[in-house]
Amino acid sequence: MPVPSDHPPVDRSLLRDDIYRRLRDAITDGTFAPGEQLRDGELATWLGVSRTPVREALLRLAQGGLVVARPGRSTVVSSLDERSTRDARDVVAAMHELVVREAVTHFTSADLDAMNDAARRFAEALDARDIDAALRADDELHAIPVTVAGNRAAAAVLEQYMPVLRRIERVRFASADGLRSPDRHDELIRLCAVGDTDGAAAVAFDTWHSLPTSTA
Repeated sequence: MPVPSDHPPVDRSLLRDDIYRRLRDAITDGTFAPGEQLRDGELATWLGVSRTPVREALLRLAQGGLVVARPGRSTVVSSLDERSTRDARDVVAAMHELVVREAVTHFTSADLDAMNDAARRFAEALDARDIDAALRADDELHAIPVTVAGNRAAAAVLEQYMPVLRRIERVRFASADGLRSPDRHDELIRLCAVGDTDGAAAVAFDTWHSLPTSTA
């Protein structure tokens, strides 16, 4: 689709990370479709910034696998390549297993309450078929173990590879398999609450490793 013309520009004082996130989200929510060419000039106009931070954001997106940069030619949104998706899924699953394993003995009651609240909102969003709200709640829930673990290396890896899976998550949450996700969340929280490190880590791994690697 063409670059949207009705989106408010980004405040020029915002950091380059915000530009990266805007472009990342436009790819993962389908605003920019797989195979679509991304022109830095058009994107800069859309976002209300210069071309330099847009180019930097596109380089980050290429490193994460969301775009394919062809030097001197063009930058296009990547397709849902099964191999790339599988690789990202395996890495993300391992990182979530790791942070849960590190976080279990450090959870406070407030952390568990926050996870339960996010799980509740996730289930309600799925029932309402509000995929965007479900994704936000899911992000909040899984971000808590990442924060509690405090493993900055794992957090950086997740920041890079989670976006690759976002389009696949949308497919899952709109499918019958997605309706089982609230049960996975409830089991994860229960195991965390009783201090079952191995059990909670296994559920965290399976939650992500069970993602499909294609939309077929």
